[in-house]
Amino acid sequence: MNPASWRQSSYCQESASCVNVAEGEHNTILLRESEHPEAILSTTRTRLRAFILAAKAGRFDHFPES
Repeated sequence: MNPASWRQSSYCQESASCVNVAEGEHNTILLRESEHPEAILSTTRTRLRAFILAAKAGRFDHFPES
C-alpha cells in the first residue's frame, strides 16, 4: 500500500502510537497501528461506523470478567 494513501489524525503528531486509515479495494477501509504497520485490518464503512458509535457510547468501557 502506498504510504501517501494512509491518513492519521492531527492529534497524533506528538504521539508515537496512532491509528492510520486508508481506503482499500472493493470499498473497504484499512486500519493499522503506526507502531506495527505490517498488521493491517480490513472492514467496511458500515461496520467501522457502528464500532465508532458503540465506542463513543461507552459500550466497550467495561468488559465482563472471565
